[in-house]
Amino acid sequence: MGCFGAFMDKSKPYIAMTCLQFGYAGMNIITKVSLNRGMSHYVLVVYRHAFATAVIAPFAIFLERKVRPRMTIPVFMQIFVLGLLGPVIDQNFYYAGLKFTSPTYSCAMSNMLPAMTFVMAVLCRMEKVDIRKVRCQAKVVGTIVTVAGAMLMTLYKGHVINLIWSEHIHPRGSSTPAAAAASTDKDWFKGSILLILATLAWASFFILQAITLRRYTAQLSLTALVCFMGTLQSIVVTFVMEHRTSVWTIGWDMNLLAAAYAGIVSSSIAYYVQGLVMQKRGPVFVTAFSPLMMIMVAIMGSFILAEKIYVGGVIGAVLIVIGLYSVLWGKYKEFKEKEVEEIPKVIKGTNTLPTLIQDIEANDIATEKLEANKLQSPVMAISIPVTQPSMIATEAPMGQIAKC
Repeated sequence: MGCFGAFMDKSKPYIAMTCLQFGYAGMNIITKVSLNRGMSHYVLVVYRHAFATAVIAPFAIFLERKVRPRMTIPVFMQIFVLGLLGPVIDQNFYYAGLKFTSPTYSCAMSNMLPAMTFVMAVLCRMEKVDIRKVRCQAKVVGTIVTVAGAMLMTLYKGHVINLIWSEHIHPRGSSTPAAAAASTDKDWFKGSILLILATLAWASFFILQAITLRRYTAQLSLTALVCFMGTLQSIVVTFVMEHRTSVWTIGWDMNLLAAAYAGIVSSSIAYYVQGLVMQKRGPVFVTAFSPLMMIMVAIMGSFILAEKIYVGGVIGAVLIVIGLYSVLWGKYKEFKEKEVEEIPKVIKGTNTLPTLIQDIEANDIATEKLEANKLQSPVMAISIPVTQPSMIATEAPMGQIAKC
């Protein structure tokens, strides 16, 4: 029983991250179905972050009421830009790219995030590159391979890979095969560019979030404020881009499910689970499960949406995954090197020598007093061995206080 309990305790991070990838995969499929049925991606972003704000805000208010920092103008401006980068630019571009391409293709493109974040961190001087070190070479080569995979997926499609089960599934609402192929070829490049821009905006969001957390350390409150700010900004963008009031109509249908699922699962539960796993295993462990979502989406998309998988997409996705793990390996080695460098500092910073000297001197004083009592009162010497530990224990603090 003890071995099974220890095994389950070690397996919790793996189980949590696997379940989280299932949640992300479901979000991509449900969102794709909703967009195919005509829902505006601008309205979907508004409703998604409204649900996320409603779920996260109560926890932020009660759990961080004593540790929430004071709001300042620079922090407010950073939160404003975070809401613009994440909920507005990233989500709208991602949903538009998802509408023009496919869930599997979008998930493969999103695996560029670590490489893009690394490039932006170098440009912002938050990351140092020493090309003589192997870990830096791995990050640079991984970034190049990732960009090459993305370019291959964008510029080359190749032949369709026919899966056994997808041959008996036909997507709903499709026109003739020739018209559908022409429409797909026309929008594929546009969707690829939108997905790259969305990933770039998400990488910029991570860089600015790291800077903001140095001043505003309440993570739940920061997330709630970013979601709330993104909701307000998305409303403004939707009023500008959508002039029909009917786009705001939402009922008990797939559109409501897509908004609620994305807001609650992908923005609220996912944040909490990722935070718990990140505290135990680090950010590299969390990011390493991203390719698993792509595989799940490919299988689910072929079953539910009769999604077509192309040779160029498969080769490009493989290159992106190889580049992803190369960058993550470099980050893991860098993290281990920092841990090794911090250990001597901790040992050097702990000044335990004076305390040890005080304890030794205190024991010497207690021993001298004990020997003096033995010489002065021989009758009491019979009971001294029984009371010796308590005398040393009571005399030692006095010796320490006197020494101090």
